[in-house]
Amino acid sequence: MKFAKPVLAASFGLLSMIAINAHADALADIQKSGVLKIAVPQDFAPFGSVNADLQLQGLDIDVAKLIAQKMGVKVQLVPVASANRIAYLQTHKADLVISTLGKNAEREKVIDFSQAYAPYNNSVFGVASVKVANAADLAGKTVGVARGTFQDIQLTDTAPKSTTIKRYEDNNAMISAYVSGQVQLVGTGDFVAYALGEKAPDNKPVLKYIINESSCSVGLNKGEPALLAKVNEVITAAKKSGEINGIVKKWLNVPLPQKMATTFQ
Repeated sequence: MKFAKPVLAASFGLLSMIAINAHADALADIQKSGVLKIAVPQDFAPFGSVNADLQLQGLDIDVAKLIAQKMGVKVQLVPVASANRIAYLQTHKADLVISTLGKNAEREKVIDFSQAYAPYNNSVFGVASVKVANAADLAGKTVGVARGTFQDIQLTDTAPKSTTIKRYEDNNAMISAYVSGQVQLVGTGDFVAYALGEKAPDNKPVLKYIINESSCSVGLNKGEPALLAKVNEVITAAKKSGEINGIVKKWLNVPLPQKMATTFQ
């Protein structure tokens, strides 16, 4: 009898490990439910926005639908903002994040990434009259960013301490601030800035300098090797078939960079 408690405790420990392992395979759960929940942008044209029919459209939306189709499951699009997209993943409100997500060391500590599926340069843009050629030139100036984005992180690290970084809750708020003249400089993606020019034709943003060259990857929770392998398998096949290139050209008006098109990890 004196061994009952240790044996019972060991049994419960084993059962707990079995239970955890039984729910640790996200790919199996997705295949069983037949639904893939993907967090996507809704305020970040041309990667994701809402059209006149109130339907989501954009590069990330097309990639999300492609991955779900190739996996043989239905897609459930989950609109997110830049600031909460990783939180949606970690709280299992989404299985994947396809929302202009770039890799960096901090993010790789908490989530995993697929191979790149689209280019995305991060740059500083602004009105023509403001002279800025590098990070040092931001001294004493104000620059707007969407909170939690790569640009927010990068400018926080590189801009002089005298720079005022105004953080907006989403890209629509940042764009409105630029259009209304609340900020004359913004840190954002190249293609977002070009789209911004359509909303401010009399004050089109001019490229000041490239913060860094980047790319978009699919984000997923750590400890899901089967799901990661499946997503990479789908993207690899879509690169080789030209489907990813077609999506990139459709929304960005440029081809998939050759190096990205032939890199499968």
